[in-house]
Amino acid sequence: MTLDDEQDYKNIFDDTLQALKKYKKILFLTTSNRWNGEENSEKPKSTLLAYEIAKRLKSSNISIIEVPLLKIYPCEGNVSTKSGNSCGLASARLKDPSKNPSGNHRCWASINNHDDELWKISKELFESDCVVFFASVRWGQTNSEYQKLIERLTWIENRHSTLKEENIVKDIDAGIIIISQNWNGKQVLDTQKKVLEYFGFNAVNNLSWNWQYTDVDTDESKQSYIDANKQFARIFLEDDR
Repeated sequence: MTLDDEQDYKNIFDDTLQALKKYKKILFLTTSNRWNGEENSEKPKSTLLAYEIAKRLKSSNISIIEVPLLKIYPCEGNVSTKSGNSCGLASARLKDPSKNPSGNHRCWASINNHDDELWKISKELFESDCVVFFASVRWGQTNSEYQKLIERLTWIENRHSTLKEENIVKDIDAGIIIISQNWNGKQVLDTQKKVLEYFGFNAVNNLSWNWQYTDVDTDESKQSYIDANKQFARIFLEDDR
């Protein structure tokens, strides 16, 4: 990546910062993970980026949820059972007003697993006018934590697409920022922007982009990953670590 390319990404980053200034309540959902068993455990690049944006905006209206730190059960696949699609039915409403004050949270996995913590995300989501997902690419797709989350939120899409009810996220702007190393980042971005549109969010271009260190998909050297971290910090992090 040339210095001109780095400047292009700095400009994209600045555009994102400007775009976020108009919102009253913003939710950042980070989905990449690291082992966190040490006091100074490393945070993933995409998570660092979320905190960097919040720091630069100096805003108290941004909530950051690190999704891998929550206990979220896998999707049960109720969309495609032999008896038909039962995802997001009114009978699947989480009947706890402290967890579901909006009444919008309808997910069988939340009912079937009493310690499930997806409600911590949906509660914040329905209080926000903007949500930005932060994800990494692993083996040419979004990481497993992101995929688990988006599958567990299928009831949002299912309510208006299959059940023909209202679109409960029609007033929420959304974006996704993808961090990748060497393969398929742009394709993943395009797919996940489409997913947000299917869900019913207003997908915003200035809140959706991909940073990929190299286009050489066979570059798996240890030095390449070290250099990627350095370049990422140089472009996006003020402390330039």
